Amino acid sequence: MSDQFTKNKTPCLEAAALEFEITPEAEMTVDVRHGGKASHIASGLKTVVTLLENGKTRLCLITTHFGPSIPVNVSKLFRETLAKDLDLPVSNILIFTSHNHTSVAFASNGVLAYNAYAIPAPEAELLPIGEQFFASLRACAARLQDRLEPVTVWWAEGSEDRISYIRKGRRDDGSTYLIREEDRVLLGEDFQGDIDTQAPILVLKGEKGDAVVALAQFTAHPVTAYHPENTVVFGEWPQVACDMVSKKIGAPVGFLQGCAADVNSKEMFVGGVSRSTEFGEMLGEAYLKALQDLQPSNRDGFDLTLQTVPLPLSPLPSRESLEEEMTEIDDFMMRAEAGDEDTLQCVGQNFAKGLSPKYRAWLIGLVRPWNLWALDHYDSGNEASVSDSQELEIAVIRLGDVGIVGLPCEPFQNIGRRIRIQSPTPLTIPCGYMNINHGYIADSENIGDNEYMSANHRYTKFRAPLHAPAGDLLADAGVSLLERFFHED
Repeated sequence: MSDQFTKNKTPCLEAAALEFEITPEAEMTVDVRHGGKASHIASGLKTVVTLLENGKTRLCLITTHFGPSIPVNVSKLFRETLAKDLDLPVSNILIFTSHNHTSVAFASNGVLAYNAYAIPAPEAELLPIGEQFFASLRACAARLQDRLEPVTVWWAEGSEDRISYIRKGRRDDGSTYLIREEDRVLLGEDFQGDIDTQAPILVLKGEKGDAVVALAQFTAHPVTAYHPENTVVFGEWPQVACDMVSKKIGAPVGFLQGCAADVNSKEMFVGGVSRSTEFGEMLGEAYLKALQDLQPSNRDGFDLTLQTVPLPLSPLPSRESLEEEMTEIDDFMMRAEAGDEDTLQCVGQNFAKGLSPKYRAWLIGLVRPWNLWALDHYDSGNEASVSDSQELEIAVIRLGDVGIVGLPCEPFQNIGRRIRIQSPTPLTIPCGYMNINHGYIADSENIGDNEYMSANHRYTKFRAPLHAPAGDLLADAGVSLLERFFHED
């Protein structure tokens, strides 16, 4: 396997990677959104720090099983500090999360990007677990500079179709809904729907053919062990799968989450740690099988570029519709707070029976401020002044023959597909949950629907609804940058 290394006289790519694990304690805050506490610790949470060098250019990739999303103020602190430590531009520090919901919060005042539009996020106040993570991150990054070694790029693509399902459903009347696990069971035997099954893996090998680091990707929310009212800390199936590969190749394995806005892992709220572990073993088997067919890249080195992409936004809904929704919201919250078990649907949102009525009331309470904000614009006569675009910064990386497109949001599956189909690279890995999270971003086909993911503007502070072509523009920008990297003179 080392033949490919010697084929190129002087490989221009160097790499080094380290992994660290932190085990949170019980009763730590598990979510920046509602402040719940961890009731059970099933595993530690792992992070891989990778440093790449291509001539005079360096890139630091952080792939972590901490956090569904990194708060915007925490991400800023981590990236800016590491940039100074490594003497790099902030743009060359990229953080990718597995979007693991069975995690803990890093800061007491963490603010997600989609909640920082109206009021800038304050400077992050790290909790002890955040300080521990931050110190480990900096220590690993510092050690990597002396561990860089020449590598070549190898890749393969596996397949796994047993653990995920499309979670956006359409009723007979054309309305859409979030397919909870109880709904999925009603849709037929082990329903999965239209899902991406790709399980790509990229391996960087040293001169002797030994792996230095690997990156694996899959598309699905890791929520099999997750329940917001019975919280557990666990690396979920992405970490289980990466551990299997790491044991096999003897090197750290980072995870890149695919465009999973409308894709779940099965058995949300009911699967638990044991079932998530089984799913991780299934995905791990897919990666291990793919490793048998690793192929070398024809190209060497890496490229990196970032680009800001403005997404078009729609005007505000009518005052009448907003007022009708407020009546519906207030009635729902009153009934749910009183314990009414029939509080399952409100303003297009639908809730699992496994959630308590009071928790459902809290979830709808997150929607209410957006309606008040929109109505305030009408009251002040400023409804036409709402911004008509939202800027997102994407990152595009070429590693040998492999293209990686990182998006700072929860992209719909079709955005990833659009990238892969149009990309010039032999293997393309589209992924979300990079650096910060602007919430769910739909492709043009999914604009205008009212279920949780498509109407996620309701949970922002404050963004108008997306307008077509919406997330398609992210895909097109990513492909355009990949084409530039692969253009042959």
